[in-house]
Amino acid sequence: MVRDLGRMAYAEAWHEQLRVHDLVARGEQPPTLLLVEHPPVVTFGKKGGHEHLRVGEDELRRRGFELFDIERGGDVTYHGPGQLVGYPIFPVGRRVQEYLRKLEAVMVRVLAGYGIEAVGSPGYAGVWVGNDKVVAIGVAIKRDVSFHGFAMNVTTDLSHFDTIVPCGLEGKGVASLASLTGRAVPLDEVKPKLVEAFRAEFEGAEPQARPDEKERVAS
Repeated sequence: MVRDLGRMAYAEAWHEQLRVHDLVARGEQPPTLLLVEHPPVVTFGKKGGHEHLRVGEDELRRRGFELFDIERGGDVTYHGPGQLVGYPIFPVGRRVQEYLRKLEAVMVRVLAGYGIEAVGSPGYAGVWVGNDKVVAIGVAIKRDVSFHGFAMNVTTDLSHFDTIVPCGLEGKGVASLASLTGRAVPLDEVKPKLVEAFRAEFEGAEPQARPDEKERVAS
């Protein structure tokens, strides 16, 4: 199941994730991919990342950014307009690393459709073109079902990343579909390509949930 939430405040989408996650974990809803675009927001994962801000929290709020500490894996990251964010709420079981590699494969497939050669990097979770990250990935697994997910820079204002050390990785850059293709790529153009890539990588492959598992995070 795919649901497009449109543009939605981060807290509202977070609460919707948790609601859907509970339904999927109880077997009352099929695996669900939520797609969303957020207003400017900085989130901190299980590794923290407050020390990787380049701009103070009060100043970020003054500029209209929201800030949240959340339960996904990873460090600090940014979400904002022009970025396609996806929350796959899938039964994963114990196969967390396999799930992460499949997420990376989805993104590599989408970017290849634009003539962009990208790679997943298990050491630096996400999808990269050279030294630049195009897709950030940070997930959590609870009751063997995933939530949180990925953020693909499409027409994102990359200058907003100057407020943080993205994912806590010094010396690394960020890129977007727009910066790599030289044109403003509409989110609505990317969404069906993304859904098609998800189906190609995941169709019929989701392991069954084991509700007795403890919560895990990964990035």
